[in-house]
Amino acid sequence: MSHKRIPKRKAAIAAGSVVALGAAAILLPNANASQDGASDDAAAAPKTLKAGDASDLASQLSGLLGDAFAGSYYDGDKQQLVVNVIPGDNNNVIVQAKRAGAVVREVDNSMQELESGAQTLKAKATIPGTSWAVDPRTNKILVTADSTVTGEKWDRLESTVRSLGSGMATIKKSAGTFKPFVSGGDAIFAGGSRCSLGFNVTASDGTPAFLTAGHCTLGGNEWSDQQGGQPIATVDQSVFPGEGDFALVKYNDPATEAPSEVNVGGQTVAISQAAEATVGQEVFRMGSTTGLADGQVLGLDATVNYPEGTVTGLIQTNVCAEPGDSGGSMFTQDGLALGLTSGGSGDCTQGGETFFQPVTTALAAVGATLGEGGEGAGDQAGGEEAGAGEQGAGEEAGDDQGAGNGQGAGNGQGAGNEQGAGNGQGADNGQGVGNGQEAEDGSGLTQTG
Repeated sequence: MSHKRIPKRKAAIAAGSVVALGAAAILLPNANASQDGASDDAAAAPKTLKAGDASDLASQLSGLLGDAFAGSYYDGDKQQLVVNVIPGDNNNVIVQAKRAGAVVREVDNSMQELESGAQTLKAKATIPGTSWAVDPRTNKILVTADSTVTGEKWDRLESTVRSLGSGMATIKKSAGTFKPFVSGGDAIFAGGSRCSLGFNVTASDGTPAFLTAGHCTLGGNEWSDQQGGQPIATVDQSVFPGEGDFALVKYNDPATEAPSEVNVGGQTVAISQAAEATVGQEVFRMGSTTGLADGQVLGLDATVNYPEGTVTGLIQTNVCAEPGDSGGSMFTQDGLALGLTSGGSGDCTQGGETFFQPVTTALAAVGATLGEGGEGAGDQAGGEEAGAGEQGAGEEAGDDQGAGNGQGAGNGQGAGNEQGAGNGQGADNGQGVGNGQEAEDGSGLTQTG
């Protein structure tokens, strides 16, 4: 899939413009609904799945396979879930995984070994400018070093990777520098800093709020939807660095309407619920600097060592982003909220690595809900069907374990198209918020107006 950048300013010129039509075409809900279609006689044939359905099935099979489970990923070309297993004596669980509709692949490295390797990297190679995540497609740990990792730091990283043993990890060099972006959907401001709104939610006390990146709140506690404007929202909770990069910001007016949608310039995408990302999944990101971009999920539970500190539990992707994009929304074309832009390296000209805070874990941490269903991230992350592993992974897991079954994140809380970080506040109507305002200090922490 190409990694397109669609500037918001251009997308907002006219509803009939080529760019706007291109965005609409990209985001049209696909027609590839889960197709079971298989008879009982062909139950072992891999099922055709949407990415959300594949994520749910992967969660169930993780519990079913136990220690034999070594990760999974989504094959977008074939629309199939590929599950890695460690060969063992219990062939029955593998049979059940196949009956559930997954492609089963035997690999060498167990999840326990890969997680142990990640712990060794944490203990011996926590160096600013490095990151690591398990890549289920290679069954190895993908270690990335940015341009600042040189000399003794590079030697230490390389030595640590070698100590893990042959076939356990690979190192990739990034031309850019890892840094938090200040990114997402509509623009939000605190002082001279600019970030992006992620998704509108409902706080535990029932008041309207939104999620953004935790590092954005270093710019201030009072946020506006216009540069220099009156505050419309106040930071309630924030985490950065540490176990995530997220913040809950409550609207000052409890009567604020906060729809569940992402403004992509010239149109909106309805957000139905929060969901877990899947490696190989095609995703979209919206940011107030670079607009709409797309790419794939490369890794989960990533650790990133920013100059400001280490952040764990992130989603690694190849979707581009730039300063001013932090906090913004990562979502799917069929309306699943997946992540909040944290940071990375590169830009939307050369590309690079980008990391996102999972929405499900942010919701669980702040006690907020996304949608009218009133269910928190705990239910959204696993769904009511998470126990299907103990039921043989459910031969019906293909169609019935959709990304949304029992996850209850309904409508009405999204990426604020008309209030809060309102529609057209620079990022969409070209009022100087978006393009061409690159951070001069290179920190990437905030986008200055």
